Amino acid sequence: MTRVVVCGTGFGRVYLSAFQNPGESDFPLRLTGVLGRGSARSKACAERYGVPLLTDPDQVPELADLACVVVPNGVGGGEGSALARHLMERGVHVLHEHPIHQVELAACLRTARRHGVQYRLNTFYPHLAPVRRFLAAARHLAERQELLYAEASCAIHVSYDLIDILGQALGGLRPWRLTDPTPSGGGPFRTLEGSLAGVPVTLRVLNQLDPEDPDNHTHLLHRATLGFTGGTLSLASTHGPVLWSPALPAPRGDDGELDFDTEAHRLVHLPSVQPVGPAEAPTHREVYAEVWPDGVRRALRAMVDAAASGEDPMRAGQYHLTLSQIWQDLTARLGYPELVRRPAPEPVTAPDLVAAVRREGL
Repeated sequence: MTRVVVCGTGFGRVYLSAFQNPGESDFPLRLTGVLGRGSARSKACAERYGVPLLTDPDQVPELADLACVVVPNGVGGGEGSALARHLMERGVHVLHEHPIHQVELAACLRTARRHGVQYRLNTFYPHLAPVRRFLAAARHLAERQELLYAEASCAIHVSYDLIDILGQALGGLRPWRLTDPTPSGGGPFRTLEGSLAGVPVTLRVLNQLDPEDPDNHTHLLHRATLGFTGGTLSLASTHGPVLWSPALPAPRGDDGELDFDTEAHRLVHLPSVQPVGPAEAPTHREVYAEVWPDGVRRALRAMVDAAASGEDPMRAGQYHLTLSQIWQDLTARLGYPELVRRPAPEPVTAPDLVAAVRREGL
C-alpha cells in the first residue's frame, strides 16, 4: 500500500477527495497526512480525513512514499516546484499539479532522475472521463480519416491543460507554431492561429480575470473541435458531452444528380449530431463528488505503476517540457489578462430556456 501525503489544501482538497470514497477495493494508496501552514482550513482538512497535519516538509518522508504537491509554482507566485524538489531529494515520489514554467519543470525532472524517484506533472483535466472519451474517439477517427484542423476555446486560467488536451488528441505537439493574436474588436476573446503536431489550429482564449473572484466569471473552461474529412468531433465542454457530427451527405442518384430521396447512403438515417457516450454532461455536484476525484485516482494509479516499473521520468517529461514552452509562448503573446469586475449572474437552467422558447411557439 503506497502512503500518500497531500501538500496544499486549496486545490489540494480535490486530491483529498480522491480518498473519501475510493470506490475501489484494490485502490493501492492510503492517505497518511496533509501538509499545510497550520491554518484553520488545513486543520479542518486533516481532521476530516483523520490524518496528521504536518507543517514542516521534512516531516513528509516519515509518512509518505508519494507526495501530491498541490501548491502554486513560480507562475502563481508560490514555491511548489521548490517543495517538489526538496521532497524528491528526500526520496519521495512526487505528483505535481500544473501549471509550471519550463525552467522549473526541467529542474524537477533532473532532481527526479538524480535521486531515482518518480516525478509526474499532472495537468488534471485529461484524466477526467469526458476528456478521455474525447481523446479515445479522436484516436479512433485518426486511424480512419485525415485530420484537417483543430479549433479550441478556453479561459486563460486553463490554457495550459487545453494545449495538453489538443496535444494528446493530435498525437503530439511538435512541430508547433503560434502567431500573435488578432485584434479583439472589443470582444472578450483573443484569437491565435498556428499549428500543433503540424495540424492547423485556431485558439480562442478568454484573456480576462476578475481579481476579486478569480475562479469565477470564466464563461467556459475548455471546448475543442477536431475536423476530419468525414465530420467533426467536439468536446462541448470540459465535462462533456462529446459529439460526433458526420459531414452532411450529398447523396446522388444513378444519373449523378443530387437525390435527397435516396436510401443508399447509410448516413441519411442517422442523427446529424450524435453523442459519443452520455448525451448530457454530469451535474456540478457529480463533477465535484465523482468526476474530479476519479480523475485524481487515475493520475495516482498511473504514478504508482510508473514507480513500480521504474520508468524514466524524462520520457513523459519531454512532452511536458514542450507543453510548458508552448504555454509560455501563448501567454507571452496574449499579455497580462484584462482585469474585469462583474456581478454574479442570475442563474438560468435549461428548463428555463425550454419554457421561454415554448412561449415563442418553438
